[in-house]
Amino acid sequence: MKRTLLKELITWKEAPNRLPLVLRGIRQVGKTTRITLFGETYFENICTVNFEQKPELKTIFDSRSPEEIIFKLELTLNEKITPLKTLLFLDEIQESPNAILALRYFKEEIPTLHVIAAGSLLEFALNSEEFRMPVGRVQYMYLYPFSFKEFLLAINKENLANYLDTLSLKTQVEPVIHQQLLELLKRYFIIGGMPAVLQTYLDTKSYIAVQQMQANLIQSFEDDFPKYHAKIDYKILRALFNKIPRFIGQKIKFSRLIEGETIYKIKQHLDALRLAGLIIPIYKTKASGIPLGVDYKENQIKFLFADIGLTNKLCDLRGEIEQVSDVTLINQGAIAEQFVGQELLCSAPAYERQPLYFWEREKVGSMAEMDYVIQKGSKIIPIEVKAGKTGRLKSLQQFLTEKQAPFGLQISQKPLGINHHILSVPLYMMAQLPRLIEGLTL
Repeated sequence: MKRTLLKELITWKEAPNRLPLVLRGIRQVGKTTRITLFGETYFENICTVNFEQKPELKTIFDSRSPEEIIFKLELTLNEKITPLKTLLFLDEIQESPNAILALRYFKEEIPTLHVIAAGSLLEFALNSEEFRMPVGRVQYMYLYPFSFKEFLLAINKENLANYLDTLSLKTQVEPVIHQQLLELLKRYFIIGGMPAVLQTYLDTKSYIAVQQMQANLIQSFEDDFPKYHAKIDYKILRALFNKIPRFIGQKIKFSRLIEGETIYKIKQHLDALRLAGLIIPIYKTKASGIPLGVDYKENQIKFLFADIGLTNKLCDLRGEIEQVSDVTLINQGAIAEQFVGQELLCSAPAYERQPLYFWEREKVGSMAEMDYVIQKGSKIIPIEVKAGKTGRLKSLQQFLTEKQAPFGLQISQKPLGINHHILSVPLYMMAQLPRLIEGLTL
């Protein structure tokens, strides 16, 4: 199954001044598979060190000499490691803090050796008080669940994916194609973008099998909870894990999430889920200038879940998705917000972690809210997802006037079009959003 990350990996491989690469992403998102396929395809050989499967290899990285490390790895694994020809893959690297620290020495002493690291719970190691990442000596990339565009490629709809890349405001989508894309979008909402679930669908074409695999993944995430931190209360973590999908699109009131627990403890456990990548924060911004994060409100927050398919499984929404004619109405618009948020993450360059923001004005008799606010260059652009309500477009117009934004985005099931400084983009064209914005002049 094709991933757009491949282009970024090839660029990294060919860069003359490359750094050791750390690939970050949630458990079961396909990091190991991507790196292994990349190594097998673009290098003479790949040498994989999995610290979870072979913990005895950790002692090799007690050395601070990359040459000594390579010498011992070659002897132990009976594999040749040759700069420019071999990809050294350090998997589950969070199990070996010394291996993480060794990345800087590979850069400094053997810069021609291609080194990639990954790990299921790497974020906990990187955020540990006892550990500091070698700043300036490593490069990061981020891998998310399959986007809708990648989903189309995986289900052999490459022609549709390519067709979307050609659409502009000067062209009109054929109604039959528009309807086909909306039906495929509903299928994606049910299946989601987790590789194992998507592969199950490709192998079986069975939604029952898909839901069984989703249940397995959800259980595997819960099984990881004891690995997070010694101070974690697993009952609280499980409760939040199962509740957050039901609060998508809503500003979180921490005191109401778990009755009887302190706000501090709830925030502590939410942060653990964030580090695991299972929830993604959307912070409130005043949108008064750039960058948007300068004035964000840390305690005024929404959350996305890691994957739209798992979200719908936890909320038991498959039947509603199959029956509804407008997906922006599912769960009062929350699932459409989940989708747009995921697509915003996926459409960002792989080497950037895309922060997400929303905007809200709270004045008596003059409420207004934007589901997302993004920054493109010097432009601040509001995004409205839940279409169909007249008052919501009024909020979009209010934002444009108040913030003097050049244009706004309405994401819905409507075909591509523009009217009164509002660009209407169909949900299935979220991957094309950067291109559409780039070409828009008002």
